[in-house]
Amino acid sequence: MNRRLRFVLLTIAGLAAATLLAAFIAMYVVLQPERFTALLQSQARQAGLELTLANPASPTLWPTPALELNGLSLSARGNSTPMIAASHGRLVLPWHTLLGGDTVVSRLELEGARIDLDAINAYIDTLPSRSSMASAFLPTIDAGFSITRGTLLRGNRLLLSNVQVDAGRLANGQRFPLTLAARTGDGTPYSVDLKTTPQLTEGVLTLGDVALAIASEPRFKAALAGEALWRGGADIGAQLAGKITRADAETYDVVANVTPANQSDPLSIALRLDGKNDHADVRLPPLELAQWWSTFGTGGSLTLPPVRGSIAADVIDAGGIHIEGLRIQAGDAPASTSSTADTPKAKTP
Repeated sequence: MNRRLRFVLLTIAGLAAATLLAAFIAMYVVLQPERFTALLQSQARQAGLELTLANPASPTLWPTPALELNGLSLSARGNSTPMIAASHGRLVLPWHTLLGGDTVVSRLELEGARIDLDAINAYIDTLPSRSSMASAFLPTIDAGFSITRGTLLRGNRLLLSNVQVDAGRLANGQRFPLTLAARTGDGTPYSVDLKTTPQLTEGVLTLGDVALAIASEPRFKAALAGEALWRGGADIGAQLAGKITRADAETYDVVANVTPANQSDPLSIALRLDGKNDHADVRLPPLELAQWWSTFGTGGSLTLPPVRGSIAADVIDAGGIHIEGLRIQAGDAPASTSSTADTPKAKTP
């Protein structure tokens, strides 16, 4: 190796070492982990929340600039039960932050997250109620987020395990992707893949070009497309259309319409399903259905669910239940006759 080549290599190595040293200095000077930890806790308190960490946030450069959060716990003020508790978290930062740019978060990652629905509901109950006449709004999420090895509970009861969530940035006019996979308490796997473009205009939120895929392999998979809108309160309209395929390869055409509440009728979901041997044309009022479901286990008399329409199925196998020749007619208003005015036009994938 001649002297000139050795000098060039030493120069390159020196520049690389100086760059790496400068990056580490910037990482501690610009990010200031202790200050950033205090900033996160201050922002949480402004929302009526308490954020605690087992250790102050620590910076890292690999594979991207980030702040490592260990032993993260987020709870409502005055409530000792955490809404979210995670063994590890990361706040991913853009590279320009190390060059003196604004300290912004580009992604939040949580590992081993434990999410308690009861604690979340208790916190929501403390928030000021919105008027039923209030316009729609879009809760912007500046940073994408992910959850790995999560658990969803209601108190001490397990609802979902092995929860995996990956979401992009939620902003007006931008395509929003969301994927979710989990297992129910009995081990049944489910997955959801959603893509849509939210658009908030003059108090009306439109979810355009909705592409929704739901699956429980190997039991069934569904692919739906369409649009939805929200004008505020219970004024929700939607129309989705697509196909559902069962494990036995039988395919059903499905159309779902959400009709907003009005002065005489509650919010309702009209569902039509057509297969070779099975057909359903029903209307489901979500609020009444939830109230009916909540009466189970209270010791009261058993009543039929508030479902109107018709169901015709040659064979139904659900767990240990086997039914042949099922025919149900409830009410006199099948879903296909429900009004779909003020709902967007569906697009079949």
